[in-house]
Amino acid sequence: MAHSAMTPAKRSSRSFSSWNNYLFVLPIVLFMLVFVLFPIVYNITLSLQDVNVYNFKKKHHFVGFENYVSTFKDPVFYTAFRNSIVFTVFSLVFQFGIGFALALFFNRRFPGRNLMRSLMLLAWMLPMVITASVFQWMLNGDYGVVNFILQSLGIIDQPYSWLSNQSTSLLSTIIANIWVGIPFNMIILLTGLQGMPEQLYEAAKLDGAGKLKQFRHITLPLMRPTILILIMLGIINTFKVFDIIFIMTAGGPVNSSNVLPIYSYQMSFTKFEFSQGASVSMIMFVILILIAMVYLRMTSKEEAH
Repeated sequence: MAHSAMTPAKRSSRSFSSWNNYLFVLPIVLFMLVFVLFPIVYNITLSLQDVNVYNFKKKHHFVGFENYVSTFKDPVFYTAFRNSIVFTVFSLVFQFGIGFALALFFNRRFPGRNLMRSLMLLAWMLPMVITASVFQWMLNGDYGVVNFILQSLGIIDQPYSWLSNQSTSLLSTIIANIWVGIPFNMIILLTGLQGMPEQLYEAAKLDGAGKLKQFRHITLPLMRPTILILIMLGIINTFKVFDIIFIMTAGGPVNSSNVLPIYSYQMSFTKFEFSQGASVSMIMFVILILIAMVYLRMTSKEEAH
């Protein structure tokens, strides 16, 4: 009769194998705890205390939601929030629209396609500091190349201060961010287009469907998951853009280009109201979590159908 009970040696071997499996996931768990969970928990704790430059090394007092109340009472917060919405919406619309047009263009076969596509990616591969500095130079009111070109064409009579004017400072940063985001949108959408089954388009051609109908009834429905992911990533990345705006305008003049990340930085490292700055960043975090929940709900409905 076979002995069904597991021997101590086999039991020890299986136990070691189980622990060995846990060791493989230990690095990512430690990474998540140290670099994701801890900063979030610390930021939440900081936002519920009264921490500033004067009592930073002293005992911190719990103040509850007072920092959030102060934030919602500050008119600059609403200016920054409105600018963040405008910055995000306009950036996404043009990044996606131009990126999709370029993806459709590069999806065709023509000489030099790979070279042109590689050159397009340079805008996305450059460090944001360099990109912001280049646009800051191009839009400079005294020696910027944009003013030189517009004056040469007779469009403007005298140099215009694009970055120091309240009516164009936010627009200038949006244009720079659009330029940065177009290649990323293009390459993601192009990858989706190249995965399309050619048989569907051939069948549509046999049925007499033109390019517009093919795009509407084949390309867009099949590209829907890719588009949703791209828009979701775009909202998250654009809503928290800091460097390009900080370098170009620093949120000025008179908060005309101020956005929530800049506002949080100003509260924390200009006014040294660390808890106030933490409350602003937590508001941003909640907004992005809500957007992510909407996206997950949309994708779950998509999978259900």
